[in-house]
Amino acid sequence: MELATAINLIRDGVSTAQTPQHWADLGAGSGLFTQALASLLPVRSSVHAIDQHKSSLDSINWLYPDVSLMRTQADFSVIEFSELKDGFILANALHYIENKQAQLSRLKKHLTPTGRIIIVEYETDTPNQWVPYPITFERLKSVALNAGFPVITKAGMVPSAYHSGGMYAAVLS
Repeated sequence: MELATAINLIRDGVSTAQTPQHWADLGAGSGLFTQALASLLPVRSSVHAIDQHKSSLDSINWLYPDVSLMRTQADFSVIEFSELKDGFILANALHYIENKQAQLSRLKKHLTPTGRIIIVEYETDTPNQWVPYPITFERLKSVALNAGFPVITKAGMVPSAYHSGGMYAAVLS
């Protein structure tokens, strides 16, 4: 996926408020969506990129000097946050979590009152070795509602080179 495509996919999930925002990218990988998120944030914002693989985090070529980046090598499914976040992004990451409702409930506790979660996932319910616990948008709506998110919207869809159903972005708030 190209950076411009990633930006357009998540754009509707990021607040347009011009006060600094503080987000975490869970399962950041090499940082495509970390970069996309940073491009949409106001000056003095921050992104906390979390991934199990140090080499992936080290490969993030940070292009946004007005947005700070913190990199943490950790398992995003158990990490605790000392400060509330304005948002979390899980791009191609939620499909590694078996109990999605528990994970989303846990993250909700670390959000500001106006915080949100952006989910980017494949539109499939068929598991494979790379997507062990897939979740369609329809299924995500039910899981997120049960996790305490009353508003679940589809922010966009893009084709995928890996799955014929494409990829969707959803915003939970």
